[in-house]
Amino acid sequence: MTQSVVVQVGQCGNQIGCCFWDLALREHAAVNQKGIYDEAISSFFRNVDTRAVGHKVFGSLYQEQILEKLRKSAEHCDCLQCFFIIHSMGGGTGSGLGTFLLKVLEDEFPEVYRFVTSIYPSGEDDVITSPYNSILAMKELNEHADCVLPIDNQSLFDIISKIELMMNSGKLGTVIKPKSLVTSSAGTSKKRQEKPFDKMNNTVANLLLNLTSSARFEGSLNMDLNEISMNLVPFPQLHYLVSSLTPLYTLADVNIPPRRLDQMFSDAFSKDHQLIRADPKHSLYLACALMVRGNVQISDLRRNIERLKPSLQFVSWNQEGWKTSLCSVPPVGHTHSLLALANNTCVKPTFIELRERFMRLYKKKAHLHHYLQIEGMEEGCFTEAVSSLSALIQEYNQLDATKSLPVEDIPRLSVAV
Repeated sequence: MTQSVVVQVGQCGNQIGCCFWDLALREHAAVNQKGIYDEAISSFFRNVDTRAVGHKVFGSLYQEQILEKLRKSAEHCDCLQCFFIIHSMGGGTGSGLGTFLLKVLEDEFPEVYRFVTSIYPSGEDDVITSPYNSILAMKELNEHADCVLPIDNQSLFDIISKIELMMNSGKLGTVIKPKSLVTSSAGTSKKRQEKPFDKMNNTVANLLLNLTSSARFEGSLNMDLNEISMNLVPFPQLHYLVSSLTPLYTLADVNIPPRRLDQMFSDAFSKDHQLIRADPKHSLYLACALMVRGNVQISDLRRNIERLKPSLQFVSWNQEGWKTSLCSVPPVGHTHSLLALANNTCVKPTFIELRERFMRLYKKKAHLHHYLQIEGMEEGCFTEAVSSLSALIQEYNQLDATKSLPVEDIPRLSVAV
């Protein structure tokens, strides 16, 4: 397993990161009962304690590091008002949202978050310019990103409502978290007070846990993160993936009514489990990845793929566009889980809505002066950004136009012996 670095951007990104590190520590604590710095923990954490315990394996002395203090591998960037950055290295002091956020992180995970902060405020009053920020960000994502997983707040809110309904209707219990050297240097843990949007952030954090499970744990069919971009992105700009998670849950220590394995695969393709307001089942698939965790066999994967294929529309030139992954370690409190990532044209309405919201502001030139007074920012930046988004929408339109075309049954290549 290779060492990975997580980059957290913005207030939302840092709050999701806070939930991610909490849940990741819980997962490692459930697997690593002895408190040893192993290969799984080393993928995202650095052990700053150099002490080691030795024991003999096949006659030779084998050294294992004892977990005492963990440091996460992450960089932080937070955007307040127009622009300011939080560096995980460097000197200086700061105030405002950034300092408050770091205080929260250091209070809750004092051994994981240890860094000095530098904050560079813009000095401007905060304004409602979400469409402007989004349209500028989309241009950069179109040109420079390898893979993007868009997530919608309204979808997260709907998912939380469904989870609360399941929790109220089913018999629920809690898993008592044991004392572990993974979660605290003293072997104890402090109950984390729930904050606004914690449930929504935990849902996204669970997506990230499933996404990185192959990088953290062993499995019979692990998937490297590079393989997602390699197998799900056939064209450079069409790299926006729709994600769905099942079972739906927010906290790692809450049991929800269990789902049958086959039902879990069906849920992954229903609109109620999507983390963006979209219905991929009635749109065109370019490719799809299924990342399964728990005691699931490859035969179960293949059987469910064959069962679902007739109800899904794939592009004619990629009818077998499936990528699968199996990680043997399930989420805490569950026997299995499934993360589905789909490159699907159902993201197009979201982009069309973004363009409409942008144009309503831009036609009035509302709030535009906040951007134009920044050196290097010109009005042409917005026209280029909206042109880039329109070109992306047009590419999806061209793909949607091929949905009615008949699929040619091309025979497989045969090798003569």
